[in-house]
Amino acid sequence: MKLLDTTYLKSDLKSGLVVFLVALPLCLGIALASGAPLFAGIISGVVGGIVVGFLSNSPLSVTGPAAGLTAIVLTAISTLGSFQAFLLAGVIAGVLQIVLGYLKAGVISNYLPSNVIEGMLAGIGILIILTQLPHAVGYDVINEGDFFHVNKEGRHDWFSTIIDAINYVHLGAVLVMLASLGVIIAFRKVPRLQKIKSVPSSLVAVLVGVAINEVFVYTGSSLAISSEHLVSLPIPDSMAAFWGQFSLPDFTQIVNPQVWVVALTIVAVASIETLLCIEASDKLDPLKRYTNTNRELKAQGVGNMLSCMIGGIPMTSVIVRSSANVDSGGRTKLATISHGFFLLLAVLAIPSILNKIPLASLAAVLIVIGYNLASPKVFMHMWRNSKKFQFIPFVVTVIAIVLTDLLIGVTIGLAVSIYFILRGNLKLAYFFKKDEHPEGKTIHMELAQEVSFLNKAAIKQTFAHLPENSRLIVDASNTIYIDHDVLQLIKEFAKTGSKEKHIDISLVGFRSEYKIENSTTHLTSIISDNEPPVSPMTLKNGVKVPSNVLIIKDLVKAEKLN
Repeated sequence: MKLLDTTYLKSDLKSGLVVFLVALPLCLGIALASGAPLFAGIISGVVGGIVVGFLSNSPLSVTGPAAGLTAIVLTAISTLGSFQAFLLAGVIAGVLQIVLGYLKAGVISNYLPSNVIEGMLAGIGILIILTQLPHAVGYDVINEGDFFHVNKEGRHDWFSTIIDAINYVHLGAVLVMLASLGVIIAFRKVPRLQKIKSVPSSLVAVLVGVAINEVFVYTGSSLAISSEHLVSLPIPDSMAAFWGQFSLPDFTQIVNPQVWVVALTIVAVASIETLLCIEASDKLDPLKRYTNTNRELKAQGVGNMLSCMIGGIPMTSVIVRSSANVDSGGRTKLATISHGFFLLLAVLAIPSILNKIPLASLAAVLIVIGYNLASPKVFMHMWRNSKKFQFIPFVVTVIAIVLTDLLIGVTIGLAVSIYFILRGNLKLAYFFKKDEHPEGKTIHMELAQEVSFLNKAAIKQTFAHLPENSRLIVDASNTIYIDHDVLQLIKEFAKTGSKEKHIDISLVGFRSEYKIENSTTHLTSIISDNEPPVSPMTLKNGVKVPSNVLIIKDLVKAEKLN
């Protein structure tokens, strides 16, 4: 078996180069925002790309320093008193993530609704655009590429930064951004350029930005972009200085309880963000593959442990770089591995050249990525192809992420989605009113495949709305499972409740295993044991009935009254 799939080698290498250009300022900016050495962000990016990329079986997700951990790292370094003590917490967090992987905690990702994941992608897309606008006009207060800016008070203030940027527009940066944006659009719209598959449009856009600014600098133009608005890769003046950028954990702090608190916090946040981004990356995958999330947690744990062991900051799977990977044609994990190697080579060989890249050019690349994630087509697709209980959680997730942050936004979206799920289970879809349902009719209640406790309220309400002097047939022929409480409810109504309204009730299709425990009276006297077991997916006349659905049929004339 091949360790790496080389089927898409050419496109993966091109994508890796584009992801490298996006990841470089992100690594530096997140390290800066975290209060860590800039080189710590590079270490995290290299380890995330090469080590995690190799160990993970995710074909598209890219791992590196994450904005979602910025506030945690910044606070932890201050609380623990030294960067070395924080590194120890990162090593412990990595070990705990490996343990979570072996405990199969990755299964959590299977319970994330698709509308919330879609909302997360769209919300991040909007945030990418909003937080790159200041870079696009040359106002770089927001840390380089960090799409969740956190100031010293820990507040998210990208909106006020955008307003401030209006007063600090740099014409040279705007021209560079527009030129870079024009190149990317041209590669997508001009037929001749569309045929050029060997060169990524994002790379050409960056090179054009560099060339334009070099012309400005050479001619002494006031449009020249100054160094603070360019990529700022640290350049050591000797090998000793280079090796001095690495740090080791302070293992003497192993008994410090605060170190363990920080480690547990990193594990929780990093693991949740990773699982969210893995689900999102799988959704973006044009080949529709699925990632083993337990293996992903193990890979992330090894990556965090190694990164913090040599002086890097913690990492997660990150959707910005993963989206850039997909958008640039990446198809296997060779893309993320190659981006890690490109980062390593850049640090060793050409830091001075990379420091000529305007952040405005990179902003153009990221704005295109953000637009692809949050284009109007995405919202129209969700509106046309989803019911309100899917569309509303989608929109709520988008808004919550934009106004708060990734984890809080997703949590709010999940809460709204769960509300609609519960509402759908608890809501009585069909019932009969006296003025619309004449007495004397026969009503057939067909139970679903699985009748859980969530259906109890609906069944109870159905019994309450039955007309007097009618006949009720409760049919469980197609039911695989009935909750104990629901069975008790049916029994009690059959014995006593039906007498108040003079309702003649018959129970059919209940198998012998559906008996009431701790009771001397069973339903066996009114249960039909002659009904054969039914396949979980086969109902009467070959019709499938979804789980947790209650269907009530009037055998004389079907009426939908709700």
